[in-house]
Amino acid sequence: MIALYVVVVVLLLLSLAISRQKTIRALKTGAMMLLNLLPPFVSILMIVALVLTLLGPETIQFWLGNRSGCIAYVIAAVVGSVALIPGPAAYPMSGMLVDNGVAYPVIAVFITTLMMVGIVTLPLERKFFGMKLALARNALNFVGALGIGMTMALVWNLL
Repeated sequence: MIALYVVVVVLLLLSLAISRQKTIRALKTGAMMLLNLLPPFVSILMIVALVLTLLGPETIQFWLGNRSGCIAYVIAAVVGSVALIPGPAAYPMSGMLVDNGVAYPVIAVFITTLMMVGIVTLPLERKFFGMKLALARNALNFVGALGIGMTMALVWNLL
């Protein structure tokens, strides 16, 4: 991890040497992006921590663990399809779920549906693309996410 910090500092110094103005502008833009992302990120982590506390690791492992079977994939796909979570917040949240016993293939289904299926945004998508295309896209991505999870589970068990 220290090597990564060293590389970042060296590249930042190199960027400052090449163009001080552009580097400062990029740092300001990055800081603003971080500040805009921070409130939803913190609120999502708080919700996940609350849910993890209320349910407990045993319940989470029962429904989403390695021995949960197909129901774990369906639960992850449905939750991912209806959740409106920014991508960068999904990864730390997924890490918390893995720490509580959720299987990696189930996490893959959750993140895939989170990014590719939008039940909540379906009315907006329908407006621009039409209902037939919006439903087809979401249905195919939903099925594709389940396929990705099942394939990952098969490969995971082979390793």
